[in-house]
Amino acid sequence: MFSVSGLSIHFTGEYIFRDISFNISDRDRVGLVGRNGAGKSTLLKILAKEMTPESGQVSSPDGSTVGYLPQELKSNSDTTVFKEALKAFENLKKLQQQIDNYTEQIAERTDYESADYLKLIERLNEANDHFQLKGGHNMEGDTEKVLLGLGFEKSDFGRPVAEFSGGWQMRIELAKILLQKPDLLLLDEPTNHLDIVSIQWLEQFLKNYQGAIVLVSHDRLFLDNVTNRTIEISMARIYDYKTSYSDYVKQRAERQETQQAAYENQQKEIAETERFIERFRYKATKAKQVQSRVKKLEKMDQIEVDAFENVKIHFSFPPAPRSGKVVFEASRLSKAFGDNQVLSNLEFIIERQDNVAFVGRNGEGKTTLSRIITGHLDYEGEAKPGHNVSIGYYAQNQADMLDHSKTVFETIDDEAVGEIRKKVKNILGGFLFSGEDLDKKVAVLSGGEKARLALAKLLLTPVNLLVLDEPTNHLDMRSKDILKHALLRFDGTLILVSHDRDFLHGLATKIYEVRNHSVKPFIGDIYDYLEKRKIEGLDELNIQEKALPGKENKPKAGKEAYLQRKEQEKALRKIKKQVEQAEARIEQLEQDIESADAILAEPEKNAEKITSENLYEKYEALNQELEKVMEEWEQLNEELNASA
Repeated sequence: MFSVSGLSIHFTGEYIFRDISFNISDRDRVGLVGRNGAGKSTLLKILAKEMTPESGQVSSPDGSTVGYLPQELKSNSDTTVFKEALKAFENLKKLQQQIDNYTEQIAERTDYESADYLKLIERLNEANDHFQLKGGHNMEGDTEKVLLGLGFEKSDFGRPVAEFSGGWQMRIELAKILLQKPDLLLLDEPTNHLDIVSIQWLEQFLKNYQGAIVLVSHDRLFLDNVTNRTIEISMARIYDYKTSYSDYVKQRAERQETQQAAYENQQKEIAETERFIERFRYKATKAKQVQSRVKKLEKMDQIEVDAFENVKIHFSFPPAPRSGKVVFEASRLSKAFGDNQVLSNLEFIIERQDNVAFVGRNGEGKTTLSRIITGHLDYEGEAKPGHNVSIGYYAQNQADMLDHSKTVFETIDDEAVGEIRKKVKNILGGFLFSGEDLDKKVAVLSGGEKARLALAKLLLTPVNLLVLDEPTNHLDMRSKDILKHALLRFDGTLILVSHDRDFLHGLATKIYEVRNHSVKPFIGDIYDYLEKRKIEGLDELNIQEKALPGKENKPKAGKEAYLQRKEQEKALRKIKKQVEQAEARIEQLEQDIESADAILAEPEKNAEKITSENLYEKYEALNQELEKVMEEWEQLNEELNASA
């Protein structure tokens, strides 16, 4: 068991933690949560012994090991991917040398009954047990499995680490930590550099992990699938919930209500007590009662209400100008960087009001394709925007492309034209920039602030095609929800590059997998794609019934033909009725969704109604039902056309 006791640390006079204590048991899966700057990464560094607290201590069992993956890491490796990953076993290789040494000593000795000989045997057995427990007998096999699980191909194993991007190098570091099998695994935003398939693999790996895990993540689904405990950091204190993230959110809301009610009751009691003291302070007959109430106030423990992070971005995209039916068309589209062929002979069409997600392994060409569509990259073949298409583009490195010498206000005001200039401060206010923030230089902004400012620029000009490349990377969960809802209400065409399944769910209705230089379409939600992806590669059964020799299908006549025709007409009427019922249900669902949209568009104004009616959950359920009924309607129409 790892133990944190009386931990305190402060920066620039403000406490990050004050006298916090908690334990981490052998099989705990802890999600660390809290607003940006609350101290999540700091706590991981302290647990990893990379930072020393002002007071308090972290205790760990003798001989225990800790593995730590920070958010950012610089690699200076001069070897190949596979050899670098095998460095995870350096301690095991030393242990193997010890085992060999013990074995040699035993072979040379003849004092079989002596205490020293028995002690040597005991050490050898302990070393062998530890070697086996840590996977020493299958180092190369385990290394291959983990690297493949994290998205590497076997052809990558012999390539130099230096050839890979920072994101892929982080995957190698993650692989090394997982292969070391430490007793305590500390992961700071481990999914930031992973694609959807690799995230799913990591989830399964962590579910079966034998040690304890503490992780920081802004991926709600990842936290739900991996953690069984949530520690919230708020106002230099911690709140420990024995549950995963989604249940923690509900319990936190209940805690806030209880805390607020207790605070208001105490404030009422304090006010009444102070009024009594003030009223009877100078009356001798009430002196005893007054003194009693004064002492009561002095001894009272003041209830504090936690400063929950209720402030969040709020905005809507401008109405989209109408475009032609075809928004973008690719024909024989190819792109290579030198000898590296990324895309080859792509053929696809994106139509008006499509919500498309580009998914796939990092490096397969998702961002490349996005940059071609937005006109930021040359190519071979044809890539044609449709009639009257205007594009808004949020690049993966959009925040880094801001002019660092400008202020927040200048960044927006310099690009705003016409009537929109009058709304610059309102736009910035919607993204949490106000007062002195407007005069801050971009250079001093945090990563999250730069991301918000880059998103704000998208509101300056109405567009009908939004291309967003990893827009949620620096947004907290509440801000992601607001962005998602704004995109749900966007009436143009949407192209998303994202690895966040929760963000894509209910938002993207078409999935394009960029893989092996091509694009493969999947009609449906992100989970439809993931389900199909699991079975891809299996042999499909394409059994077709063939007519037996000598038997031909001949037309039926007389009564048999009449009865068959009547049955067909009956079936046709049934399908038509089902189509009408489906259309009526679709119309009702669209009305219900439109009504919910109007309420959710103003979350601050309608907060009580949204909470009391669980409107976010109902809204998602309505969309899911609409999607299901639409699929049924399409299938019924196909049956109807086939029967006509």
